[in-house]
Amino acid sequence: MSVTRAVQRFIESVTGYTVQRARDDRVYNQDGLRTVHSHAFMKDPAFAASYQRAEQSGQDDPIHWRTHIALWAAETASKLQGDFVECGVNFGFQSTAIMQWLEWNGQDRTFYLLDTFSGLDFKYVSEFDLAENAEKKNADRIARGAYVTDIEVVRKNFAEWKNVVFVQGAIPETLPQVEAEEIAFLHIDMNCSPPEVAALDFFWERLCDGAIVLLDDYAYAGHDAQRTAMDDFAVTKGVAIASLPTGQGLLLRPPK
Repeated sequence: MSVTRAVQRFIESVTGYTVQRARDDRVYNQDGLRTVHSHAFMKDPAFAASYQRAEQSGQDDPIHWRTHIALWAAETASKLQGDFVECGVNFGFQSTAIMQWLEWNGQDRTFYLLDTFSGLDFKYVSEFDLAENAEKKNADRIARGAYVTDIEVVRKNFAEWKNVVFVQGAIPETLPQVEAEEIAFLHIDMNCSPPEVAALDFFWERLCDGAIVLLDDYAYAGHDAQRTAMDDFAVTKGVAIASLPTGQGLLLRPPK
């Protein structure tokens, strides 16, 4: 008997579960997540179309399951009254996928897209973020083209959709430019804790009952500063954030 088979039988005898080796095509292995659980959503034509359209934004890191969660969150929020807001847009991968998925031109709402469109603004970087090498990460991402540095590239990507408002500049300075009175979906992805918390705090009272808040980096490796800061904020509001294996965090706005 092989060592592998012996280990398998030992695990089965201890746990009572049958261990099955997954075929390679059954394993999802990207973006820090490896699992044999079903990822059949990747074969859905509508998902594939949304993902492929998102790739045209200029970002090409494989993040299928993260995008699946973003699309679920956006579709759920689309049943509610309110606008959509994304803080930390970069090339616009997730917001592009969402607009394709929701057929945005048929939506009677506005999508606000907020970003410096030039990487981090170090006026709003905490000591905790700096300890996690935020400055070096920012420089590396700009050097390899992972951070957009030309807003016109992003505008061009979104040109086919109406009701899209770009807000360029550092958060929290630009937050008052968002005119939405009610928000159904808030996506936060700024790789830096102070502006992320500032955004959630600023929009909190505008979030409609049941609004979806999706935190892109909440549980992602190397982003403890963001998770800790968001957990501290959540405590002040008496809510909890769900930690997802995709690295995201999920929060639902309770009734006011």
